[in-house]
Amino acid sequence: MRILLLSAGRGIGTSPAMSADTPFDRHLRRLRRDRAAPLFAGADYLHRLAGEEMLGRLEDVKRDFTDALVLGADPQLVAALRAQGLAVTAADPGFRFANTAGGVQCDEDRLAVADASFDLVISTGLLDTVNDLPGALVLIRRALRPGGLFLGAFAGAGSLPRLKAAMLAGDAVMGGAVPRIHPQIDVRAAGDLLARAGFVLPVADVGGVDVRYPGLAALVADLRAMGGTNLLPAGAQRPVTRADYAAANAAFAAHADADGKTAERFEIVYLSAWSRDA
Repeated sequence: MRILLLSAGRGIGTSPAMSADTPFDRHLRRLRRDRAAPLFAGADYLHRLAGEEMLGRLEDVKRDFTDALVLGADPQLVAALRAQGLAVTAADPGFRFANTAGGVQCDEDRLAVADASFDLVISTGLLDTVNDLPGALVLIRRALRPGGLFLGAFAGAGSLPRLKAAMLAGDAVMGGAVPRIHPQIDVRAAGDLLARAGFVLPVADVGGVDVRYPGLAALVADLRAMGGTNLLPAGAQRPVTRADYAAANAAFAAHADADGKTAERFEIVYLSAWSRDA
């Protein structure tokens, strides 16, 4: 089973107003990444596995890479690639992550890189919160040299079922559900997007992992430390009241095992595709 967590859905929170033509708030996305940066080491357990997964897939490819672009500046993955002798450029929507990795701050659908600059691009978990995902994939393909490889992964459809159910239970206290977790991309749609972006030999697969938490607060805290809280429009939101949270916490705890811990599920979509040879 392949194990990896990226943007693990979107948890509790509200966001400032945003334009109607974008599903996610770019400014809030940057702020949430910056907030997560100093906390990340305390909740990077699945990101460490993510790095191992990406490196393991590279080992299966019988060719050498020299220039890599890492989207989502995971410090351990960046360091591991550099240790293998690759020249690595890191890019991240958050300034702190980008700065720590010696990289650039930019959104994936506004890549600040020249065409045909890399023979490897790896996205470590943010593509599910890009406003223009088809456009981002086109830019990634254009950033690759002929015959270059793209690898990506993000939390997809089916992730966070316990959190979703808990938030619905909380919202029922106030008489109706509101968006708390952003829409998730399924594996079939992800594969179609790769083909539409002009990649060749596109492959999309999915793997899952259960992580056990002592309570709802622990799950939400880890999502915050990963930069994985709500980026949906403020107009669709309603603040979480104490009554909401109490109901949500009880619903989450109702699924606990005998030791008091509740298992949450993450379904991870993996992408692999090549740019066309010249």
